[in-house]
Amino acid sequence: MIVPSIDLMDGQAVQLVGGKDKALDAGDPLPLAERFGVVGEIAVIDLDAALGRGDNRALVESLCRVARCRVGGGIRDVATAIRWLDAGAERIILGTAARPELLRELPRERVIAALDAVDDEVVVEGWRTKTGARIEDRMAELRAYVSGFLVTFVEREGRLGGTRLDRVATLVAAAGDARVTIAGGVTTADEVRALDRLGADAQVGMALYTGRLELADAFAAPLNSDRADGLWATVVADEHGRALGLAWSDTESLREALRTRRGVYRSRTRGLWVKGESSGATQDLLRVDADCDRDALRFVVRQRGPGFCHEDTWTCWGDLGGLPSLARRLAARVADAPAGSYTRRLIDDPALLRAKLIEEAAELADARDPAHVAAEAADVVYFALVALARAGAPLTAVEAELDRRSRKVTRRPGDAKPQSG
Repeated sequence: MIVPSIDLMDGQAVQLVGGKDKALDAGDPLPLAERFGVVGEIAVIDLDAALGRGDNRALVESLCRVARCRVGGGIRDVATAIRWLDAGAERIILGTAARPELLRELPRERVIAALDAVDDEVVVEGWRTKTGARIEDRMAELRAYVSGFLVTFVEREGRLGGTRLDRVATLVAAAGDARVTIAGGVTTADEVRALDRLGADAQVGMALYTGRLELADAFAAPLNSDRADGLWATVVADEHGRALGLAWSDTESLREALRTRRGVYRSRTRGLWVKGESSGATQDLLRVDADCDRDALRFVVRQRGPGFCHEDTWTCWGDLGGLPSLARRLAARVADAPAGSYTRRLIDDPALLRAKLIEEAAELADARDPAHVAAEAADVVYFALVALARAGAPLTAVEAELDRRSRKVTRRPGDAKPQSG
């Protein structure tokens, strides 16, 4: 699959040719991260840090908050590596410092080793120093410690002349169970497809920025269909991962969906279908995923209005219960909860809400029987959701925070705070 790349220099997204000369200044990287992040992980490389002339730390941290980022550039010690993992990087990319004695201190599943090569010889220190080692040699040394390799053919970087497809099968075999990502010269959807068939991902920068390669075309390149009309089954899910219904996609609808970041599909009877265009039940497209067989898609959307179904239910299987449904109802009641209702009292009286949160948390802490624990936990969750609704904070923000914490390597002691009085 495709891994869009954002290289940073002096606070801007740039593209270099041959790892040296700036050929393109793409401006503010934040909108790029928001756009590219819809199709999966993006690679964010701090060139200033890699070259030892400052860094773009604050900017990279902001990008990690809007997209799933592989972060690289200037990571040369364990402390820096862990700092980026704690900051929310999905994975980190180490180049010059990728040595067994350092890598064994890090979680293997979240580490990628960058192997930059000129004419098959690995180069380090910002592509300035030759090592005398071949790519396969370094893979053999490091594959036990990393989950992936980023192989960059530096002499092809930024030149839009195609990549080294002739080398990929050998490199994939040498990497063992570590996933290989190829960078340097990837220009066409055919190359993305060929790399995927060979078991590698394509990291692409220049071709996307110059318009030589459409993001949708690159994403769709590895997909296949056994249908006569070539459509891909598309499971539409809400922000919590719950299926809303089934739709169909093709390259045209995918292009429009990624361009507008809306729920756009291929209706088998009406043609191009923009969800909610007539009903008002629109969708913000948050993420597109291909399944493991590359023959089905999942659209993760922020659903608006009464729901996805034309019968005005949240899903095509009816309305669902659970925490997301309760959170949605409570959020709607902030404005229109009837006077005298308990929800209205809690919303209007922060002291009452605070007292109930403390009271119910204490009762949950004292509960022992499983049924009693579940009942008290339900009380705590209800009042917590009211607090979220009152503040205008969605349940998805809580889920995102928990996911962010799960990625942290450094753990707090978790001791209770001293109680006053």
